[in-house]
Amino acid sequence: MSNGLDYGSMMHRAMRGLIKEVLEQVADSGLPGEHHFFITFDTGHPDVQLAQWLHDRYPEDMTVVVQHWFDDLRVLEDGFHITLNFGDAPEPMYIPYDAIITFVDPSVEFGLRFETHDIEDEDEDDTEIEDTQSEKQGDADVVSLDQFRK
Repeated sequence: MSNGLDYGSMMHRAMRGLIKEVLEQVADSGLPGEHHFFITFDTGHPDVQLAQWLHDRYPEDMTVVVQHWFDDLRVLEDGFHITLNFGDAPEPMYIPYDAIITFVDPSVEFGLRFETHDIEDEDEDDTEIEDTQSEKQGDADVVSLDQFRK
């Protein structure tokens, strides 16, 4: 976007800042109440760090659950480190905020979705904020919380 305000990029920064703030609170105090997160991220992002077997199994994207067992949550400026349990095997990983595709907290029906368009579309990202308790109808893509429910 030239000669104008790039609201899409500003919104992305704000929403990624919100994710960072949430994770900082969890790193300091743990998950409160029934809160838990489903975080889908682009495993092909150049700064993502995860075990090769996980990358081989999830070559495009991966959804992790931050709920009952996680360790070593370290929140940094551009991403976060976390160790998650995969079949009784703790696996450390680093997820940059700009690799996140969706961030959902089903306990309060809150979700964020980051979409990327091809250069021909708009050469910028769109961010959707979804509060399913006040869901709007229209052309927007909605993060369905049903896919994350047990």
